[in-house]
Amino acid sequence: MRHFLISLFSLVLFIACGASNPPKEVVKELPISKDSYWQQHVDYSMEIDMDVNNYQYVGKQKLVYTNNSPDVLKRVYYHLYFNAFQPGSEMDVRSRTIKDPSPKIGDRISKLQPNEIGYIKVNSLKQNGTAISYETVGTVLEVKLSQPIQPGEKVTFDMDFDAQVPVQIRRSGRDNAEGVALSMSQWYPKLAEYDDEGWHADPYIAREFHGVWGNFDVKLTIDKDYVVGGTGYLQGEPTKKSGKKTHHFKAPNVHDFTWAADPDFIHDTFQMPNGPMLHFYYKKDLKKEYLDNWKKLQAETAQLMDFFSDNVGKYPYDQYSVIQGGDGGMEYAMCTLITGKRKYGSLLGVTAHELAHTWFQFLLASNETKHEWMDEGFTTYISTLAMNSLKDDKNPNPLARTYKGYLGLANSGYEQPLTTHSDRYAFNQVYGAAAYNKGAVFLAQLGYVIGNDNLNKTIKSYFNNFSFKHPKPFDIIRTAERITDFELDWYFIDFAQTTNTIDYAVKSIDNKTITLERIGLMPMPVDLSVTYVDGTTEDFYIPLQMMRGEKPTSATIISDWAWAMPTYSFKTNKDVKSVEIDASQMMADVNRENNTIAIE
Repeated sequence: MRHFLISLFSLVLFIACGASNPPKEVVKELPISKDSYWQQHVDYSMEIDMDVNNYQYVGKQKLVYTNNSPDVLKRVYYHLYFNAFQPGSEMDVRSRTIKDPSPKIGDRISKLQPNEIGYIKVNSLKQNGTAISYETVGTVLEVKLSQPIQPGEKVTFDMDFDAQVPVQIRRSGRDNAEGVALSMSQWYPKLAEYDDEGWHADPYIAREFHGVWGNFDVKLTIDKDYVVGGTGYLQGEPTKKSGKKTHHFKAPNVHDFTWAADPDFIHDTFQMPNGPMLHFYYKKDLKKEYLDNWKKLQAETAQLMDFFSDNVGKYPYDQYSVIQGGDGGMEYAMCTLITGKRKYGSLLGVTAHELAHTWFQFLLASNETKHEWMDEGFTTYISTLAMNSLKDDKNPNPLARTYKGYLGLANSGYEQPLTTHSDRYAFNQVYGAAAYNKGAVFLAQLGYVIGNDNLNKTIKSYFNNFSFKHPKPFDIIRTAERITDFELDWYFIDFAQTTNTIDYAVKSIDNKTITLERIGLMPMPVDLSVTYVDGTTEDFYIPLQMMRGEKPTSATIISDWAWAMPTYSFKTNKDVKSVEIDASQMMADVNRENNTIAIE
């Protein structure tokens, strides 16, 4: 077990360390009925005064909440994420009791002193001017409304709060390992999402996040020497008063707001032709090799932005910022925080991964607490291809290592289905292999099933139709079905909702007769490469009967294979020397040793 987890951990780390031109191909829009689809809306106005000497801040928040649901809401909930960084919190206890704790957390939270913990304390809360009752329960504020919110109604919540920035442990915090003063993510009282599945007021235990779309207007007052970057557009020059500066940011149509600040930040900009302005914030006291890396990173970040805009969809904002901070790499609205003391390949790789999250997390914004693989996996898929596109010597199979990570998980005996809540995995490293590796293989292998051209159309159509709409897992499959007219629910059910595995074998060769065997429970269409005794070769394609269609292929298409039939035989026109199932290795077969037979 220990050997498996160490190997798995190294693969996950390799993968995790993640628009100027319109897509080249126009993809048809798939209309979503306005009668059946709805989502809530928030408008935040906040005034924040930060004391950089004690890392405490006071805040005033006005939140206008629009109930677009058909439901009457009697309660609302806020996330108070900083409360996780206190001894005895759920994050602390989980880290000290899980069998493979994150080395970033370990038992560090349990040792925090009162001046090192994080907290958000709500001092007053009003609904339309009337004080309402509330209770802080860990990282969630439970609010009982004075009046229920009716369907279609707008209400205004006014809140006064104060907070303390924790010592940097996980994502957020002060004075990270590289000396960045403030990495401010999940730092404000954030209204929980309510959708057709109800409230999503998950406690902050380890990962991940979900939020309501809306507009942010934030006035941040901080020491005049601090350079600030993050979400939103700066409204004019900061105003100065009494040794402080007030920065005014506006961010339209986002579901979070993040910032970072340090007195020693260098701030570079890179204007993309016909695209957004890229901003780069990094410490001026870095070693020369790291400073050179941050300079080199800028032009290649623009190339990555182009790749994602061309292959997923157009980036809709006018800026994006890459900021040194945090504890590794994490995506946020219009920006990312990444650690900066890296070799160049690592710096570029983590930037590619976190930038790709902009599409699959901040624009599509699936609920990553429940469907983490749609975020991490799809991001891993597209960022791996993007990184490969920058290489002079391109890898013909850039996702081979990702497949290896999933196959290690599938053969380990510790796999849990992708339906597992992100906090409910028995092992952190099993979560990583499932979310990053299996999630990426889900997309890549879908290309094996329907053809890569159809996959590319599916990804673009998925983005065009579901950006800013919080898609759910079946939305990607329904998009693929509309593109291809195939039946694909079997693929989603077996690969995403179970731990069924794929295992096809060449059972025998008898002169011109080839017999194959299905050993695993998961069905698949089969690509087959045959070499004849005379030295010629031929490719065959065996459709899966329940798929009700065949992918575009130049191979010889033969009769369907019904899943319940354990074996499949067919005759060729010549004597056979050798047979190989899936020479491309894009089908995630858990035992490739039985995929080939050769006649001596």
